[in-house]
Order: sequence, then C-alpha cells, then structure tokens
Amino acid sequence: MSVPKWVNPKALHAGLLASVMCAALVMLPGSKAWAEYGDVVINNYSEDSDMRPVVFPHWFHRIRFRCKVCHGDLGFEFQAGGNDINMLKIIDGEYCGACHNGNIAWGVENCELCHSGKPGLETHVHGSTLKSLVTPGNQGQ
Repeated sequence: MSVPKWVNPKALHAGLLASVMCAALVMLPGSKAWAEYGDVVINNYSEDSDMRPVVFPHWFHRIRFRCKVCHGDLGFEFQAGGNDINMLKIIDGEYCGACHNGNIAWGVENCELCHSGKPGLETHVHGSTLKSLVTPGNQGQ
C-alpha cells in the first residue's frame, strides 16, 4: 500500500481500526446514525440522488491530519456547504477521493459508511451554535 508522506503510519493503523469499529456501529441493524459535535453534515446532492446525507467525522480526521492537508492541499473551504462535492469528483480523486480510493481508506463502493445521516438533515456543522446566535440577519430565529 502506497501511503503519502504526510500520513502518520501509527495514526493510519489506529484510524483503520477505528474506521472498522465506526463502520460496524453504522451497519448494525436498527442502529441510529449519530454525529459528534463538530462533525459536518453534507447534503447538497445526497437526497436529490435518493441517498442519505453524508456525516463527515471532522474530529476523527483532525486527530490524524493537520488542517492544511484537507483545507490547503485538497482544497476544502472552511465552511459547511462551501464545497461542490459530488461522487464524480470523489471517484476522480478530488476532495474525499484523494484518500478514499481503496488504498489509503475505503473506497466508494462502501456507500453506507459515509451516507449514514438521517434523511432530512440539512448541510451544517453538527452541534454548532452559529444558528442560535443573535446576529443582524438571525434575530429571533
């Protein structure tokens, strides 16, 4: 397996083990999808394509990689919904597909591992207080 030089091999091994454990939780019959504080729900195109929203475990990736890996090298914007991510781009190795290619992390054939959100979730940062802040454009909403 070819691993980029910016990936910590020990963290990769720990990450693969944790990924398997998370996948097992998601796939348990009757299990409810969950998101941790700071995880990103991505539903720009998912439900329009009859797929569940993606729950991106930001904290899980952040403990393994520096911010610049995704937000610099891979081009992710610092805003939920600020990226035009779709499966064609992922398959072509853009965004998530840079790692989720079947070599570094699981590939696109494991849909339910990423598309694990409850239907109807809007794109946002889970647990964010942003919507509850009183700002000029958000008074009393």
